[in-house]
Amino acid sequence: MYELSLLTVSLLLVTGFLAGMINVLAGGGSNLTLPALMVMGLPADIANATNRVSIFLQSVTAVTGFHKHGKLDMPDLRKILGVTVVGGLFGALTASYMPQGLLKPVLLSAMVIMAGIILFKPSAVAPPEGTPPRGLTDSPSSIPLLLLAGFYGGFVQAGVGFILIAAIAGGLRYDLVRTNALKVACSLAFTAIALLVFIANDQILWVPGLILALGSIVGAHMAVKITINLSHKALKWILFVMTIIASGFALFS
Repeated sequence: MYELSLLTVSLLLVTGFLAGMINVLAGGGSNLTLPALMVMGLPADIANATNRVSIFLQSVTAVTGFHKHGKLDMPDLRKILGVTVVGGLFGALTASYMPQGLLKPVLLSAMVIMAGIILFKPSAVAPPEGTPPRGLTDSPSSIPLLLLAGFYGGFVQAGVGFILIAAIAGGLRYDLVRTNALKVACSLAFTAIALLVFIANDQILWVPGLILALGSIVGAHMAVKITINLSHKALKWILFVMTIIASGFALFS
C-alpha cells in the first residue's frame, strides 16, 4: 500500500509537471510517471491505470490551448480519432485483463522497444518545413500506424506520442506544431476510453492520480505556449532531445 508524504506529493507534482511538458512537446512523459507511481508502492496495473488521470487532464489542457490558437485541424481530426479510438479500446482491455505478473515486464519491454525505435530513426517524424499535409484518405498506409498508436496508448501510454508523431508528421506530413495538436487530441480520445475501462475495473487510485495531474496540467499549459512560439527547426531539436531522454528513462527505469 502507498503512503502520501510531503516527499511523495512533491515527487508527483514535479514528475507530473515534467511529464506534461514532455508529452505535449514530443512524447515519453509516462517513462517518468509510471516509475514514480511504482516507486510509491503501486502495483504495475494500478500505476498504469492511475497514470491515465494525469494524461487525460493534461490532454484536455493542451487541446484547449491548441484550439484557441487555431492549430487544431478539425476535419482531419475526426478521421484520425476514429482510427486511434478503436485501437485504444483494444489496448486498454488488454492491459486491464492481463495478469499482473505479466504486466510489469510487458510495460517495461514496450517502453524499451519504443525508445529504441525513436532513438535510431528520428528523421521519420519531422517532414521538411513547408511540406503540404496529406489527408488520411490520400495516405491509407498511415491507418495501421494510427491503429497501433491507439492500441499502444490504450495499453501503456509511455512513448505513444512518438508513434503518433510518426503517423501524423511522417505519414500525413503535418508540420510539428499541428502534429503535436493532433497528437494530444488523439491521446485525449483513447485515454478517455482507457479511463472508462480502468474505472469499471476499479484500478485507479484517485488521490495520487489527481496530484500527478495537477503538475501535468501546469506543464501542458506551458508546453503549448512554447510550441506555438518556437520555429520548426527548434521543435525538431526538442523532439530529438526528448527522444534521447525518453530512451534513457525507458532503458533504466
